[in-house]
Amino acid sequence: MSKKRKQYSASFKSKVALAALKGDQTTSEIAARFQIHPTMVSTWKRELLENAPGLFEGKKKAGKQSDEPSTDELYREIGRLTVERDFLSRKLDQ
Repeated sequence: MSKKRKQYSASFKSKVALAALKGDQTTSEIAARFQIHPTMVSTWKRELLENAPGLFEGKKKAGKQSDEPSTDELYREIGRLTVERDFLSRKLDQ
């Protein structure tokens, strides 16, 4: 049996990362307070620091991202079209 990993919400991750950025407590203390592994605290802090400059970029970039379809949507479309093509090629052979 495999154990399912716990998934944390974005708001929880941001709370932990901001606590780590404050520097009032060590990583181990923050991990104990939020009942998570210390590695997660470091990872979320690093992600926050890497993505922080993107928060203040103009609406131009945000608008551009929403116009483009997501990768998941594109893969779903590819799968649907593949099934459709295979179905039609089988019908054509009959």
